[in-house]
Amino acid sequence: MRENSVPRPEDPGASTPPLRVVLADDAVLLREGVRSLLVDEGIEVLASVGDGETLLQEVARHRPQLAIVDVRMPPTHTNEGLLAALRIKREHPDVGVLMLSQYVAREYASDLLGADTPGIGYLLKDRITEIDGFLGAVHAVASGGTVIDPAVVRTLLRSPEQRQVLSRLTPREVEVLEAMAEGLSNRGIAERLFLSLSTVEKAISATFDKFELSGDEQTSRRVRAVLRYLDEQ
Repeated sequence: MRENSVPRPEDPGASTPPLRVVLADDAVLLREGVRSLLVDEGIEVLASVGDGETLLQEVARHRPQLAIVDVRMPPTHTNEGLLAALRIKREHPDVGVLMLSQYVAREYASDLLGADTPGIGYLLKDRITEIDGFLGAVHAVASGGTVIDPAVVRTLLRSPEQRQVLSRLTPREVEVLEAMAEGLSNRGIAERLFLSLSTVEKAISATFDKFELSGDEQTSRRVRAVLRYLDEQ
Protein backbone atom coordinates (compact mmCIF):
# COMPACT_ATOMS: atom_id res chain seq x y z
CA MET A 1 0.00 0.00 0.00
CA ARG A 2 1.50 3.30 -0.99
CA GLU A 3 1.45 6.13 1.46
CA ASN A 4 -1.83 8.05 1.34
CA SER A 5 -3.23 5.41 -1.00
CA VAL A 6 -6.37 4.84 1.07
CA PRO A 7 -8.66 7.82 1.50
CA ARG A 8 -9.30 8.94 5.04
CA PRO A 9 -12.34 10.82 6.30
CA GLU A 10 -12.14 14.50 5.37
CA ASP A 11 -12.71 15.62 8.95
CA PRO A 12 -12.57 12.59 11.25
CA GLY A 13 -14.11 13.07 14.66
CA ALA A 14 -15.29 16.66 14.04
CA SER A 15 -19.01 16.01 14.37
CA THR A 16 -19.24 12.25 14.72
CA PRO A 17 -18.33 9.92 17.59
CA PRO A 18 -14.73 8.65 17.53
CA LEU A 19 -13.94 5.37 15.87
CA ARG A 20 -14.01 2.57 18.48
CA VAL A 21 -11.25 -0.04 18.27
CA VAL A 22 -10.01 -3.11 20.15
CA LEU A 23 -6.33 -3.92 19.67
CA ALA A 24 -4.59 -7.30 20.12
CA ASP A 25 -0.85 -7.97 19.84
CA ASP A 26 1.41 -9.83 22.24
CA ALA A 27 4.39 -7.60 21.40
CA VAL A 28 3.94 -4.97 24.10
CA LEU A 29 6.07 -2.23 22.54
CA LEU A 30 4.40 -2.55 19.15
CA ARG A 31 0.96 -2.73 20.73
CA GLU A 32 1.56 0.39 22.80
CA GLY A 33 2.97 2.17 19.80
CA VAL A 34 -0.10 1.42 17.71
CA ARG A 35 -2.37 2.35 20.61
CA SER A 36 -0.65 5.73 21.00
CA LEU A 37 -0.87 6.33 17.26
CA LEU A 38 -4.60 5.60 17.24
CA VAL A 39 -5.28 7.73 20.32
CA ASP A 40 -3.36 10.65 18.81
CA GLU A 41 -5.61 10.31 15.76
CA GLY A 42 -8.69 10.69 17.98
CA ILE A 43 -9.59 7.00 17.83
CA GLU A 44 -10.96 5.42 21.00
CA VAL A 45 -9.03 2.29 21.97
CA LEU A 46 -11.48 0.33 24.11
CA ALA A 47 -9.08 -2.46 25.01
CA SER A 48 -5.46 -3.38 24.31
CA VAL A 49 -4.73 -7.07 24.90
CA GLY A 50 -2.05 -9.69 24.26
CA ASP A 51 -3.88 -12.94 23.42
CA GLY A 52 -6.76 -14.23 21.33
CA GLU A 53 -9.03 -15.38 24.11
CA THR A 54 -8.97 -11.99 25.85
CA LEU A 55 -9.51 -10.34 22.48
CA LEU A 56 -12.73 -12.32 21.97
CA GLN A 57 -13.95 -11.35 25.43
CA GLU A 58 -13.24 -7.66 24.86
CA VAL A 59 -14.91 -7.65 21.45
CA ALA A 60 -18.03 -9.28 22.91
CA ARG A 61 -18.01 -6.76 25.77
CA HIS A 62 -17.41 -3.56 23.79
CA ARG A 63 -18.73 -4.41 20.29
CA PRO A 64 -16.16 -2.11 18.62
CA GLN A 65 -16.28 -0.97 15.01
CA LEU A 66 -12.87 -2.52 14.38
CA ALA A 67 -10.53 -5.16 15.82
CA ILE A 68 -6.85 -4.84 14.92
CA VAL A 69 -5.34 -8.29 15.35
CA ASP A 70 -1.85 -9.80 15.17
CA VAL A 71 -1.86 -13.20 13.43
CA ARG A 72 0.48 -14.90 15.89
CA MET A 73 -0.26 -14.71 19.60
CA PRO A 74 0.07 -16.93 22.71
CA PRO A 75 0.07 -19.71 23.60
CA THR A 76 1.58 -21.29 20.44
CA HIS A 77 2.37 -18.11 18.49
CA THR A 78 1.11 -19.70 15.27
CA ASN A 79 -2.41 -18.73 14.22
CA GLU A 80 -4.27 -17.82 17.41
CA GLY A 81 -4.94 -14.30 16.14
CA LEU A 82 -6.26 -15.58 12.81
CA LEU A 83 -8.60 -18.03 14.53
CA ALA A 84 -9.85 -15.25 16.82
CA ALA A 85 -10.38 -12.97 13.81
CA LEU A 86 -12.40 -15.63 11.97
CA ARG A 87 -14.52 -16.16 15.07
CA ILE A 88 -15.12 -12.41 15.36
CA LYS A 89 -16.35 -12.28 11.75
CA ARG A 90 -18.57 -15.29 12.38
CA GLU A 91 -20.09 -14.08 15.65
CA HIS A 92 -19.95 -10.31 15.07
CA PRO A 93 -19.99 -9.77 11.28
CA ASP A 94 -20.52 -6.04 11.72
CA VAL A 95 -17.11 -5.70 13.42
CA GLY A 96 -14.34 -4.96 10.96
CA VAL A 97 -11.11 -6.95 11.27
CA LEU A 98 -7.71 -5.59 10.26
CA MET A 99 -5.14 -8.39 10.43
CA LEU A 100 -1.47 -7.55 10.95
CA SER A 101 1.27 -10.01 10.08
CA GLN A 102 5.04 -10.00 10.04
CA TYR A 103 5.16 -12.02 6.83
CA VAL A 104 3.04 -12.70 3.76
CA ALA A 105 1.09 -15.90 4.43
CA ARG A 106 -1.27 -16.99 1.67
CA GLU A 107 -3.30 -19.23 3.91
CA TYR A 108 -3.99 -16.40 6.33
CA ALA A 109 -5.21 -14.09 3.57
CA SER A 110 -7.30 -16.82 1.99
CA ASP A 111 -8.92 -17.88 5.27
CA LEU A 112 -9.74 -14.35 6.32
CA LEU A 113 -10.95 -13.12 2.95
CA GLY A 114 -12.90 -16.33 2.50
CA ALA A 115 -15.18 -15.15 5.30
CA ASP A 116 -16.79 -13.07 2.53
CA THR A 117 -18.05 -10.35 4.85
CA PRO A 118 -17.47 -6.60 4.65
CA GLY A 119 -14.79 -4.90 6.70
CA ILE A 120 -11.65 -6.99 6.19
CA GLY A 121 -8.03 -5.96 5.95
CA TYR A 122 -4.65 -7.69 5.79
CA LEU A 123 -1.50 -5.62 6.20
CA LEU A 124 2.12 -6.37 6.88
CA LYS A 125 3.35 -4.82 10.12
CA ASP A 126 5.91 -2.79 8.21
CA ARG A 127 3.03 -0.72 6.85
CA ILE A 128 2.35 0.72 10.30
CA THR A 129 5.31 3.03 9.79
CA GLU A 130 3.53 4.51 6.77
CA ILE A 131 1.28 6.35 9.17
CA ASP A 132 -1.18 8.00 6.80
CA GLY A 133 -1.62 4.80 4.82
CA PHE A 134 -2.08 2.72 7.96
CA LEU A 135 -4.65 5.10 9.43
CA GLY A 136 -6.41 5.19 6.07
CA ALA A 137 -6.67 1.42 6.18
CA VAL A 138 -8.03 1.56 9.73
CA HIS A 139 -10.83 3.91 8.70
CA ALA A 140 -11.53 2.06 5.45
CA VAL A 141 -11.89 -1.37 7.08
CA ALA A 142 -13.96 0.05 9.96
CA SER A 143 -16.30 1.47 7.32
CA GLY A 144 -16.79 -1.93 5.71
CA GLY A 145 -14.08 -1.75 3.07
CA THR A 146 -11.50 -4.32 2.04
CA VAL A 147 -7.82 -3.41 2.20
CA ILE A 148 -5.10 -5.87 1.21
CA ASP A 149 -1.39 -5.18 1.46
CA PRO A 150 0.13 -4.89 -2.03
CA ALA A 151 2.86 -7.33 -0.99
CA VAL A 152 0.16 -9.92 -0.32
CA VAL A 153 -1.48 -9.18 -3.64
CA ARG A 154 1.81 -9.50 -5.52
CA THR A 155 2.57 -12.82 -3.82
CA LEU A 156 -0.80 -14.21 -4.77
CA LEU A 157 -0.53 -12.95 -8.31
CA ARG A 158 2.69 -14.91 -8.77
CA SER A 159 1.02 -18.28 -8.25
CA PRO A 160 0.30 -20.33 -11.43
CA GLU A 161 -3.37 -20.61 -10.52
CA GLN A 162 -3.73 -16.86 -10.20
CA ARG A 163 -1.99 -16.25 -13.47
CA GLN A 164 -4.52 -18.56 -15.12
CA VAL A 165 -7.44 -16.67 -13.59
CA LEU A 166 -5.96 -13.30 -14.42
CA SER A 167 -5.12 -14.33 -17.98
CA ARG A 168 -8.68 -13.32 -18.78
CA LEU A 169 -7.83 -9.74 -17.95
CA THR A 170 -5.75 -7.16 -19.80
CA PRO A 171 -2.64 -5.75 -18.05
CA ARG A 172 -4.57 -2.52 -17.43
CA GLU A 173 -7.47 -4.41 -15.86
CA VAL A 174 -5.05 -6.28 -13.58
CA GLU A 175 -3.54 -2.96 -12.46
CA VAL A 176 -6.99 -1.60 -11.68
CA LEU A 177 -7.95 -4.80 -9.84
CA GLU A 178 -4.79 -4.62 -7.73
CA ALA A 179 -5.62 -1.04 -6.78
CA MET A 180 -9.16 -2.09 -5.92
CA ALA A 181 -7.70 -4.70 -3.56
CA GLU A 182 -5.90 -1.92 -1.74
CA GLY A 183 -9.22 -0.18 -1.09
CA LEU A 184 -8.88 2.71 -3.52
CA SER A 185 -11.96 4.41 -4.90
CA ASN A 186 -12.42 4.79 -8.66
CA ARG A 187 -11.08 8.33 -8.44
CA GLY A 188 -8.14 7.17 -6.33
CA ILE A 189 -7.30 4.52 -8.92
CA ALA A 190 -7.50 7.07 -11.71
CA GLU A 191 -5.11 9.39 -9.89
CA ARG A 192 -2.59 6.66 -9.12
CA LEU A 193 -2.57 5.16 -12.62
CA PHE A 194 -2.89 8.52 -14.41
CA LEU A 195 -6.09 7.43 -16.14
CA SER A 196 -9.39 9.13 -16.76
CA LEU A 197 -12.24 8.20 -14.47
CA SER A 198 -14.18 6.76 -17.41
CA THR A 199 -11.22 4.49 -18.32
CA VAL A 200 -11.14 3.14 -14.78
CA GLU A 201 -14.89 2.56 -14.80
CA LYS A 202 -14.65 0.70 -18.11
CA ALA A 203 -11.81 -1.50 -16.79
CA ILE A 204 -13.80 -2.36 -13.66
CA SER A 205 -16.91 -3.11 -15.69
CA ALA A 206 -14.91 -5.38 -18.02
CA THR A 207 -13.44 -7.20 -15.00
CA PHE A 208 -16.89 -7.77 -13.55
CA ASP A 209 -18.02 -9.18 -16.90
CA LYS A 210 -14.99 -11.49 -17.27
CA PHE A 211 -15.45 -12.76 -13.71
CA GLU A 212 -19.19 -13.11 -14.41
CA LEU A 213 -20.10 -10.85 -11.50
CA SER A 214 -23.41 -9.22 -12.31
CA GLY A 215 -26.65 -8.16 -10.76
CA ASP A 216 -25.46 -6.81 -7.39
CA GLU A 217 -24.58 -3.28 -6.40
CA GLN A 218 -21.06 -2.14 -7.29
CA THR A 219 -19.51 -2.16 -3.81
CA SER A 220 -20.36 -5.83 -3.33
CA ARG A 221 -19.01 -6.72 -6.76
CA ARG A 222 -15.73 -4.92 -6.02
CA VAL A 223 -15.21 -7.14 -2.98
CA ARG A 224 -16.27 -10.24 -4.88
CA ALA A 225 -13.90 -9.44 -7.75
CA VAL A 226 -11.00 -9.20 -5.32
CA LEU A 227 -12.07 -12.36 -3.54
CA ARG A 228 -12.37 -14.22 -6.83
CA TYR A 229 -8.69 -14.18 -7.63
CA LEU A 230 -7.55 -14.51 -4.01
CA ASP A 231 -9.81 -17.48 -3.34
CA GLU A 232 -8.47 -19.36 -6.35
CA GLN A 233 -4.83 -19.30 -5.23
